[in-house]
Amino acid sequence: MKRSALDQIVLKVSELCKSYDGFDVLRGVNFTINRGEVVALLGDNGAGKSTLVKILAGLTQPDSGHIEIAQKRMSLSSPRDSQNAGVAVVHQDLALVQALSVVENLFLNREVMHRNRLLRALGWLDKKTMLRKAQKLLQRLGVTLADIHSPVNSLSGGQKQAVAIIRAVYAGADIIIMDEPTAALGAEQCARLVSLIRLLSSQGIAIVLISHNLRQVDALCDRAVILFEGQTVADVAIDEVNQAQLIAYMNGAQNDIAKAS
Repeated sequence: MKRSALDQIVLKVSELCKSYDGFDVLRGVNFTINRGEVVALLGDNGAGKSTLVKILAGLTQPDSGHIEIAQKRMSLSSPRDSQNAGVAVVHQDLALVQALSVVENLFLNREVMHRNRLLRALGWLDKKTMLRKAQKLLQRLGVTLADIHSPVNSLSGGQKQAVAIIRAVYAGADIIIMDEPTAALGAEQCARLVSLIRLLSSQGIAIVLISHNLRQVDALCDRAVILFEGQTVADVAIDEVNQAQLIAYMNGAQNDIAKAS
């Protein structure tokens, strides 16, 4: 499924550089993402993807360069700054509290307090409102769960992924970065997650997909931004390249060919 991206830049990364102990991990990363796009972030191990994601998540600071979100330059000095700017990262470990229910995980650290002022002062939660909002979110995103009061550890891997993504949507994320979201999923669960990603993009949410599954990248993504040794070496439309070309960019071979020519 290929889409035409909306002409609204939601994320712009310009000349990001980062070094550790004199070793350059990022050496000038540049790319943009439009609202509603699904963009693959590709690169071999050591290309700089993890460091880039940490910067976007507010976990570390670049040495130079800047980030614009919705055409505003941002200083993402903490995870809270990143979340407030509308960026969410869904890691492979999902960061869910396994013993808590689906509803409790969706509203973790964003609980709805009771309307009654006395009960609110005593720390009472408005559980009915949270349940209603959770059901609406699940319905909006086409996710069906047998019992949203069940602990998360009773869910399948795909269902856990869905809960983590829905939590990001509830938090107001306009940009969701997914790190190998289908790596541990079976075919059926993977298909459901792909459907959810497509639905989110149709609602204007930009998706950054970190994946080594190039077949899935070809089927799902609009573009690919490719890093090699800390630099952006390609920003290509998926329907204009094949898997062999993507691999060549990831290995630096395509870059060498371009230099030689």
